Amino acid sequence: MSILSGKNILLGITAGIAAYKTASLVRLFVKSGAHVKVVMTPSAKDFVTPLTLSTLSKHPVYSSFVNEEDDNAVWNNHVDLGLWADIFVIAPATANTLSKMANGTSDNLLLATYLSAKCPVYFAPAMDLDMYKHPSSLQSFKTLESFGNVMIPATSGELASGLVGEGRMAEPKDIVSFIEHDILGKLPLRNKKVLITAGPTHEAIDPVRFIGNHSSGKMGFEIAKSAANLGAEVILITGPTHEKVVHSQINIIPVTSAQEMYDEVHNYFKTVDIAVLSAAVADFKPKEVATQKIKKKAPTLTLELEKTKDILASLGDIKKQQYLVGFALETNNELENAKGKLKRKNLNLIVLNSLKDKGAGFKSNTNKVTFIDDKGDITEFQLKSKAKVAEDLLNKIISQINA
Repeated sequence: MSILSGKNILLGITAGIAAYKTASLVRLFVKSGAHVKVVMTPSAKDFVTPLTLSTLSKHPVYSSFVNEEDDNAVWNNHVDLGLWADIFVIAPATANTLSKMANGTSDNLLLATYLSAKCPVYFAPAMDLDMYKHPSSLQSFKTLESFGNVMIPATSGELASGLVGEGRMAEPKDIVSFIEHDILGKLPLRNKKVLITAGPTHEAIDPVRFIGNHSSGKMGFEIAKSAANLGAEVILITGPTHEKVVHSQINIIPVTSAQEMYDEVHNYFKTVDIAVLSAAVADFKPKEVATQKIKKKAPTLTLELEKTKDILASLGDIKKQQYLVGFALETNNELENAKGKLKRKNLNLIVLNSLKDKGAGFKSNTNKVTFIDDKGDITEFQLKSKAKVAEDLLNKIISQINA
């Protein structure tokens, strides 16, 4: 999954011959999982049709403040468009539009939207060789970059005039790649490796039965997605679960038993910067596992159980530079039990939740947690979606590792 997945991308198209490439650009953004809307200058419609772009983006295309063909004269709100966007990409960006952007001119919907946008703005210049090198164009580039806008450099090649040189708009695939790499490079967990465990473990009784728990893995998967979206390389070691995630930054390693999870965690732990152990690992397993299915002959069945290896404690014993996070699901004396676990297992942070809290715990899409760190700080949160809890957790970790 691309870092652009789920993002709202507003594509601004100006009146340059390279506008014909924007159909491919829209397709690539949509394929990356982004939601795409298009705003065009009126003259840009001479180069690519709104119908094509609307069909590909699955959204209406905007080019004027009022839809004149509409008898009700609906106003296209440039402020709403600017606030909707997570990313604003202007491609092709002609010399005319770039000059207006640099000088605050607002004589069409695209420019008004640009001046209203609060999100990162990328612009991909497209013009003839002499125009690209003209001092006024170079000044526009410099001014826009001083505003915090990001220039996607033009490439060299054959231009519409027949000249060969700089000024050719970057190819659509290169524009997408440029934006992805630029976003990743600015993310707070870029170049960090994060190990996350999720889900339950199943401890075999016989070939068809097991001891397990009700963990769905939702919390761990949300933490993995949040970490990946912040730029981390994520190793997600997960017990049996129905949860799914596809992300280019997440490597999923499926396991079944506590021993398998222990082995995989120790296989990767020395190489990671952060480890978040949210899996609900079984505390006990059958001492003997039957090789054949146990028949229902007797009215009762006695199993002798033995402890599984304590994965979290084992990491606390060997950790060096790693930031280690554990979870505590409690039913009584919650805060004191969590504090004890934090100290006993040599953690940097523990996430406490209680089965007493409605909407928290296993299988729910929500959770109510309290963070307790090794400095004694306690932060209690209200009931939130597990996705929001994951964001809070990663923000807490980032603030601590950067302190």
